[in-house]
Amino acid sequence: MASALTSAFNKYLEMVGEQVVFTGQFARNIFRDGFEWGEFLRQCFIVGYRSISLVAITGFIIGFVLTLQTQPTLKDFGAESYVPGMVSISIVREIGPVIIALICTGKVASSIGAELGSMKVTEQIAAMEVSSANPVQYLVVTRVLACTVMVPLLTIMADALALLGGWVGVNIQDHVSIVLFFRKSFNALHFSDLIPSVIKTFFFGYAIGFVGCYKGYHASRGTESVGRAANSAVVSASLWIILIDAIAVQITNLVYY
Repeated sequence: MASALTSAFNKYLEMVGEQVVFTGQFARNIFRDGFEWGEFLRQCFIVGYRSISLVAITGFIIGFVLTLQTQPTLKDFGAESYVPGMVSISIVREIGPVIIALICTGKVASSIGAELGSMKVTEQIAAMEVSSANPVQYLVVTRVLACTVMVPLLTIMADALALLGGWVGVNIQDHVSIVLFFRKSFNALHFSDLIPSVIKTFFFGYAIGFVGCYKGYHASRGTESVGRAANSAVVSASLWIILIDAIAVQITNLVYY
């Protein structure tokens, strides 16, 4: 029993050490000459544009369902007019960033892990190293930065569509103009609600890209490792997003509230 625990602890320390080294390699290659702008833009297209439909539908449904769930309760207390403000604060502060980050984790982190894992298994990464190319700069830096940039943009778009979904949900039973609904939604928001939620999405994007690249880049030999890398990337990135969100909420409460 003790030897098994010791072995598991040693493997955990090895993994932490590999992640620290991998982080250092990523940081060094950001500012190195020959940045792959073409690959970076291509990854922005893959991460951002190809995720728009999924993120848009998810954001709209979040606002729609949240409104349908809360409107009857507030109506019982005669506080139905607070529905737009409640929906906007809930979406912008917490629900929108976290749900969209988890959606991007399932779509982006798994694809990055599988893609780099396949390249690792088929020795394409080793071939790049032998040919004096820089696989970290070409494969890792571009993907991590693309996720860091595009996840906040996708979150902002999803928040706007969630408010639109909230307006549609309100109008199922009542009639509220879209101008009035959005005016009440924006009046309930402050910069202390918007800025922290946007800032933490950059960390969500970094976690998605970094974990996906790390799991794929360190995939072991064999085709089964590709599936394990993709699955492990989703699980680990999801846990990191929840942990980052918990830390961000504590910091926000200390600074703003």
